Amino acid sequence: MTKWLQLDYLGWRETCSALHLYLQIAGKYRLAHTPWLNHSWNATFYVTPRGLASSPIPDGPGIEILFDLREHRVVGTCGNGQTKSFDLGPMTVAAFHTSFVQLITDLGGTPTFNGSPNEVPFPVPFAEDDRDRPYDRDAVQRFHQALMAVDSVFNRFRTSFLGKSSPVHLFWGSFDLALTRFSGRRAPLHPGGIPSLPDDVAQEAYDREVSSAGFWPGGGGIDYPAFYAYAYPAPNGYRAAAVQPDSAFWHDGLSEFVLPYDAVQEAADPDEALMAFLVSTYEAAADLGGWDRDLLECTQGRPRQVRPSDAMHVVTAPSLAEDAVEREDGPSKGRYRLVVDGVEAEMTYSRAGDGLIIIDHTEVPAALRGRKVGERLVRQAIEDARRDGVEIIPLCPFAKAQIGRHPEWQDVLRRS
Repeated sequence: MTKWLQLDYLGWRETCSALHLYLQIAGKYRLAHTPWLNHSWNATFYVTPRGLASSPIPDGPGIEILFDLREHRVVGTCGNGQTKSFDLGPMTVAAFHTSFVQLITDLGGTPTFNGSPNEVPFPVPFAEDDRDRPYDRDAVQRFHQALMAVDSVFNRFRTSFLGKSSPVHLFWGSFDLALTRFSGRRAPLHPGGIPSLPDDVAQEAYDREVSSAGFWPGGGGIDYPAFYAYAYPAPNGYRAAAVQPDSAFWHDGLSEFVLPYDAVQEAADPDEALMAFLVSTYEAAADLGGWDRDLLECTQGRPRQVRPSDAMHVVTAPSLAEDAVEREDGPSKGRYRLVVDGVEAEMTYSRAGDGLIIIDHTEVPAALRGRKVGERLVRQAIEDARRDGVEIIPLCPFAKAQIGRHPEWQDVLRRS
């Protein structure tokens, strides 16, 4: 059986809405009993082979909540060996709330938490929501299968980043599986204004520059399951960036890149289609935002292969013939190339008259990330421009960011 199953949001949206609210109840209990971890990471759930788990909550003897989406039960376990559970099925939110409070009480916990939903339209307190809700067992299992497939790719993508990165986790407020990378720099104050979410929570979540991606089952402005990607703050030119695969697009209403789940599910290689979206949207944010990619990135992790230490790749001067930056210069176009361990990186440029070159593209394969290869290509272009009395316009976002971080290189920039 394929791991990328079809999902029909419109066919199970009432069940999806109910499951969202049930997770909010458990999530709010977790939030109320855990010390704050930056960006609300203390409140999230994690994908497991059975469903969605909270990890241990420091209440009573220590309690963990599992939404078992295979057997359709909510299971609570605690540090003294007790286990309590109740079935998931057609019910009201109020009935779920009552059963959950009783489960926590039976496990020796304290079931105190905020009693109203967040990030949903027209929120009704959980204990007062008496509308009957359906429960489509097959749709829930298909959703869990999709979460497993997405979680696997997200976690593989996470391995190629050395900077601060979130775990892959499910936020019960917006009901999305998410992964966020950080540049390491502070961001401007977020304006807040997210429905049913306190402004101080939104502002704390976005107080650092981020490139974020995630997966929604549907809702929130789209009536189909989809992947999203955004940057905060969005750098100039971000929305017009070329991203992959071809089915990805900029959604004006959401101000995010969107990739329909169906486009991934139907691709010849769904894992790689999703990976292309994650990589290309991140690179757009990082290049246009001037992130220090050489410092923040590494090669993608593989089982039983230790990441090489950065100290092994600190190069102050070329020591081997293959490490020398080469230049191929033509009448109108040219390029710099650097071959390391048999892998080639390049930076291309165009001539705009005798005294001006325009750097238009830099390509550093993933195998060379974290080895300052791109920086060396730019440095060589700077040195050649000084020698030849040539000015540079760096249209390439990577080259522009590198020169911006090195004031001593900026003497060769075209100023007008």
